[in-house]
Amino acid sequence: MTIHRSRTRAVLLAATMLAAPLALSPILTAPAYAQFGFGRIVFDPSNYAENVLTAARTLEQINNQITSLQNEAQMLINQARNLASLPHSSLQQIQQSVQRTQQLLGQAQNIAFDVQRIDQIFQQQYGNVSLSTTDQQLVADARSRWQNTVGGLQDAMRVQAGVVGNIDTNRAEMSALVGQSQGATGALQATQAGNQLLALQSQQLSDLIALMSANGRAGALTEAERAAAAEQGREQRRRFLTPGSGYQPGNAQMFNNGN
Repeated sequence: MTIHRSRTRAVLLAATMLAAPLALSPILTAPAYAQFGFGRIVFDPSNYAENVLTAARTLEQINNQITSLQNEAQMLINQARNLASLPHSSLQQIQQSVQRTQQLLGQAQNIAFDVQRIDQIFQQQYGNVSLSTTDQQLVADARSRWQNTVGGLQDAMRVQAGVVGNIDTNRAEMSALVGQSQGATGALQATQAGNQLLALQSQQLSDLIALMSANGRAGALTEAERAAAAEQGREQRRRFLTPGSGYQPGNAQMFNNGN
């Protein structure tokens, strides 16, 4: 009896195992159905997988577009930085320094930095001494030349003082421009800072040229006075050595005659 029951259980177990694939196969091969109150909904695994893949591709495209927009935004930000103007300007200080030097040069005494005026004065006071010139005129011309020389030396010293006075302003502007150049956020700011540094250097070169011109003018006036004095000395020596009428005796009264 027991053996018969064991065989019966084995047959039932084998039948169950053979029937299981047949019962599960419709779930894997055919669409699944779900019953709801409004009707039947079909679930298609292949369609679901394709939808998931499409959604993943769409999400990837959106991410690529977002990345592209971020890159374009960063590019616009960089362009804005490159186009930003330098907030510091040294133009006014540079122009003021140039104007101060020009004013000092324009205040040149007696002989200005003018070609026509120089030719006129040199022809009158530094040319050859005329034989008809009186002694009084020779003395007056010599004194005028001396005044020109002293004035030229004073003008040179005034220009020197003005150029030295510009050094502090130039040093402050140079420090500010170098700081602006190092902290520039874009190409335009760096370029503008470099241009202003070049302008400051040009102003310093202008001061140097003005200083050399003033010193050269003073030296030229000194040499011109020395040459004119030598020419005048020869004329005065010639007049002294030229035979004249000599001494002519005359009446002289040294004391009262008692009247």
